[in-house]
Amino acid sequence: MERSELTFLLTRTAAAGAKNALAQCDHQPDAITKSQAYRLYGRSDIDRWLSEGLLHFNQKHFDRAQLARVAAASNRITYLPVAER
Repeated sequence: MERSELTFLLTRTAAAGAKNALAQCDHQPDAITKSQAYRLYGRSDIDRWLSEGLLHFNQKHFDRAQLARVAAASNRITYLPVAER
């Protein structure tokens, strides 16, 4: 097994374990408010993801799982450095 394969497997296993642990604790709600999302991920990122249609704001809340997926993907392809704006 190559190093990259091992790294991928360990990362995936750690993420699955963390997800299971959080699900068992059940301390995190399924939805968070816009202000909480701003604090966690930053106002500019949330606003950019909303404008690009990657996130959907439903009844004053974001789906926590959807927000985590978009943040993990990071979507840096559409990000422009300050010099190019």
